[in-house]
Amino acid sequence: MAQAPRSKTNESREDRLKASLKANMAKRKAQAKARAGQHVAPEAETDTGKDRQDG
Repeated sequence: MAQAPRSKTNESREDRLKASLKANMAKRKAQAKARAGQHVAPEAETDTGKDRQDG
């Protein structure tokens, strides 16, 4: 089956969407990479010292 010819505006819209998707994926990949580099222990973030028993 052959696809119907696309109009000029439809092609430019698809090109914009394709470029936007590519930029979004690159952004998400960079965010995931940055998150992977942040290895902070959860207990270190929430430790208030109230759980400890002195003595």
